[in-house]
Amino acid sequence: MNITTIDWLIMLVYFVFVLGIGFALKRYMKTSNDFFLAGRAIPAWICGLAFISANLGAQEVIGMGASGAKYGIATSQFYWIGAIPAMVFVGIFMMPFYYGSKARSVPEFLRLRFDEKTRALNAFSFAIMTVFSSGISMYAMALLIQTLHIFDGLFLALHLPLAWIFHFSILLSAIIVLAYIFLGGLTSAIYNEVMQFFLIVAGFLPLVWIGLKNVGGWHGIQQKLGPAMTHSWRGMAHPQTNPLGVEWFGLVMGLGFVLSFGYWCTDFLVIQRAMAADSELSARRVPLIAAIPKMFFPFLVILPGLIAVSVPLVTQHAINQVPAIAGAAKAGAVSDAHPVLLHKGLIPEKIDPLSGKPVLNDKGQPVFNYDLAIPMMLLHFFPTGILGLGLTALLASFMSGMAGNVTAFNTVWTYDIYQSYIHKNASDAHYLWMGRMATIGGIVLSIAAAYAATSFNNIMDALQLVFSFVNAPLFATFLLGMFWKRTTGHGAFWGLLSGTSAALLHHGLTMPADATPGIHGGWITLLHVYPSDMAQNFWTAIIAFSANLLVTVVISLMTKPRPEPELVGLVYSLTERPDEGHLAWYQRPATLALAVLALLVVLNLVFA
Repeated sequence: MNITTIDWLIMLVYFVFVLGIGFALKRYMKTSNDFFLAGRAIPAWICGLAFISANLGAQEVIGMGASGAKYGIATSQFYWIGAIPAMVFVGIFMMPFYYGSKARSVPEFLRLRFDEKTRALNAFSFAIMTVFSSGISMYAMALLIQTLHIFDGLFLALHLPLAWIFHFSILLSAIIVLAYIFLGGLTSAIYNEVMQFFLIVAGFLPLVWIGLKNVGGWHGIQQKLGPAMTHSWRGMAHPQTNPLGVEWFGLVMGLGFVLSFGYWCTDFLVIQRAMAADSELSARRVPLIAAIPKMFFPFLVILPGLIAVSVPLVTQHAINQVPAIAGAAKAGAVSDAHPVLLHKGLIPEKIDPLSGKPVLNDKGQPVFNYDLAIPMMLLHFFPTGILGLGLTALLASFMSGMAGNVTAFNTVWTYDIYQSYIHKNASDAHYLWMGRMATIGGIVLSIAAAYAATSFNNIMDALQLVFSFVNAPLFATFLLGMFWKRTTGHGAFWGLLSGTSAALLHHGLTMPADATPGIHGGWITLLHVYPSDMAQNFWTAIIAFSANLLVTVVISLMTKPRPEPELVGLVYSLTERPDEGHLAWYQRPATLALAVLALLVVLNLVFA
């Protein structure tokens, strides 16, 4: 690939702006509240774009493109079933509790509603999850840079092995994200996420437009891939008849309810953006504002995956222009002896970034690297100049994903772990300092997680696995805690522990088809094989949620609940509803919520 001066200039301008925002905001970071919660002074529309952009990390762009290529348009259910209803729910029902309680984090809300041990369990598990999520974004960015061999010229000039590019890219992304969060805290992350949102839209709209023209539009994709890949609901009656390998119950219950509500309603990564809003009404509007563009993102990030597998095989000459993918670039020489076998449109075989050798499944067959769907689209369709914009859009998505997780990690570590259990009565200046140190620690741990992510050929599968362990059981705790005043702290703690343990046990006893025992499951013994990683993740989430729900109810009935006066503002039936009498009907969050749901139904009917 030939990256010219204009492409480099576009990327350089982006990095200057990213770091410039951090430096500009550093002088406003005077208290820990400024650093961790942006002073709760940001308008709703900015928080709304940050709310969606914090989720626009590697999982959204690379992961959804990969899932689109692997599973088809059914992947859109991660948005239409797996996001929008939950975003409406958190805006209407949950934000009044989060914002009104003045909790600084989700674990702190658990302490207010339940007790200290429930907070501790969630704080530690959430901190681990954010590190893994940030690491996955870091891995995806390094994979992109290696795949497009952006730094090949530099490494050849310095006589360094090209295999080091992967490691260098991880370190470079870590330093950039560390710099602007260390300087400007959550405020810096939010304003950068807004800029990244517009960059992603600007970079991917031309990619989809050019790609569709080259494959004959949506009709051309339908003819090439068939109904199983181009209908969002067809074949869901049986897992063997649809690419996801998930029957309709697993999809609706696992994704549409447990994972979806578990993520959007309890994950502090996104809740933190709404908590930064300038009022409770603004905080309620944040998820609803974010839901509108979220609904249309399948056309920006999933559709390129379908286009990638619809494109006819490229020529041998074009294949050899991507030596890094094949592992054929050694000591600066391009070898024609190791071509990439593009058996699925533009999707190449997966190459181990550390060894440079092809990855094979347990049957000795090649594993295709669906994570490269969008990078290969960029290589195939974008000319000079536009290529720089597309690359910058990808880099922006990785930065937002990493930054979102790191800001959530440093807040939970400082408030819910360090202040609660290590140094309780320090000054505010000390906690501000600790927040910056936690940022450094989170980045270092994310680097380690990035290397663990190399064993997955679809990072969305890896993320859903992490969410099924942490968010899925947590949603049962929140659901009971907010709507059943009888729920006790003992019930919440043991239920949460049981749900996570049940997820771990299920993962150890099951495995997806064509996988080997280990990180994909089956590490205890093999009792059941699922058609896909996605199916296994959905059922892991369902089992974790159900186990938590059952144990929490049983133990709550056996233990003494808190007095009702202590639960005012924390339980739905004991809390006064927000007063909306002064608002016109079109200004009320409920009106916006109904409009969002109506549009969601239309999209599902069109692509059913």
